Amino acid sequence: MKILLTGGSGFIGSHLAEKLLDLGHKVHVLDNLSTGRLQNVAHLRKNPDFTMTIGTILNFEKMEEIIKECDQIYHMAAAVGVKYIIENPLLSLQTNVIGSEYVLELANKYKAKVLVTSTSEIYGKSDKIPFSEKDDRLLGSTHISRWGYSTAKAVDEFFALAYHREKKLPVVIVRLFNTVGPRQTGQYGMVVPKFVKAALLNQPMVIYGSGAQTRCFTDVDDVTNALITLMGTKECEGEIFNVGSTHPISIEELAVKIKDMVGSKSKIEHMKYEDVFEEGFEDMMDRMPDITKIKEFIEYEPAHDLDSIINRIIAYYEK
Repeated sequence: MKILLTGGSGFIGSHLAEKLLDLGHKVHVLDNLSTGRLQNVAHLRKNPDFTMTIGTILNFEKMEEIIKECDQIYHMAAAVGVKYIIENPLLSLQTNVIGSEYVLELANKYKAKVLVTSTSEIYGKSDKIPFSEKDDRLLGSTHISRWGYSTAKAVDEFFALAYHREKKLPVVIVRLFNTVGPRQTGQYGMVVPKFVKAALLNQPMVIYGSGAQTRCFTDVDDVTNALITLMGTKECEGEIFNVGSTHPISIEELAVKIKDMVGSKSKIEHMKYEDVFEEGFEDMMDRMPDITKIKEFIEYEPAHDLDSIINRIIAYYEK
């Protein structure tokens, strides 16, 4: 098959591209390199089944040129990372809403199946743990930029479901929870690579807020396997799936674990959210997915535990 990966030179997209090429597909990556990196896919460019366009999903004409030749689309392109979204609120909204609408409109025109990547941010600051796909959402004020991201991704989901219901477009929606692994950077606030890099350099490991907030981390290898299986399972069309793990750890405990695994002399420090992000910034204390549904549909079960995930990232940064 001919497959388009929007945002395909990003952290998750580049791992997905590798696997799809290994499965014998032709892969075309479209990326504007705002958060993706050419070095993530440099090793793929010698593969005759790999092609790449540097450009934006906001360019409708270019998108049409590419999509009319494709059988499937993994729509990964989005403004991501809390820090990036706060610093680029307008472009983030345009990319996440208008760009996604273009993808779905053209996919429908040329009858390409679409997987839309959404986010755990959808659930907002709800304290109903774990989050299941049909749970209500609880968001903060429109004055707080991060809730714009949650809202934009919700609009993406509404668009995708509307195209499925009205136009019979085959779509699958996934809500990703804290995916980590090699090639991820801490530049836009991703906590595990940020801690690993600081620990290896014996620099301060800075925790935002109290450190009592908990997260569940999933290896990119498990996530990309799930995406491919969901895309290949007809029963998953028109459905929304959480993709993540169910083993929480506090950010404070995570920093200590990484420091110990590295054997680092780093000091663990704390900063107020307002000193890093924007005034009035709100974070979620706990974020854990209910993965009952994805287990029922594709027998999903993450294979990597947190220690093995961290060791993979340490090895990547040590190189």
